[in-house]
Amino acid sequence: MGKQMSRVSYDKLVAELDDLKINKRKEVAERLKVARSYGDLSENAEYDEAKNEQAILEAQIAALQYDIDNAEIVEEDDISVDEIGVGSKFKIKDKATGKAASYCIVDTNHVDVMSGNISDESPIGKAAMKKKVGDEFIVEAPSGERRFEVLEISK
Repeated sequence: MGKQMSRVSYDKLVAELDDLKINKRKEVAERLKVARSYGDLSENAEYDEAKNEQAILEAQIAALQYDIDNAEIVEEDDISVDEIGVGSKFKIKDKATGKAASYCIVDTNHVDVMSGNISDESPIGKAAMKKKVGDEFIVEAPSGERRFEVLEISK
């Protein structure tokens, strides 16, 4: 089974991959060409740096290609409002403090904790998966156990 992600996340990955393949590859190839023109490759720091950058770029491209090839797209219509899953927006309340917080489960490539976008592999995301409104769950935090209640689920 592939990694679950929303259509929007999938499209972002494809765009990012295209940019790396088309624009970034061209940039790195140009840098290599310029570095090669400096002469002796055995003592050419610019050339070594450009080759290293090329290797990193190709690894990024391979990783993105893998994620795209193995993606399991969760379409908008498939996002459940009955239980928390990839693509779900949900609101939970910290049982100890009474504070509420809203989150959205996104794939790992689009995590932005400040915006409330967390992955299904994060402590809260993992614990919240498959929970329904009214369910309580426990998250192991550095400060100890924290208990949350699901207040609402939307998409």
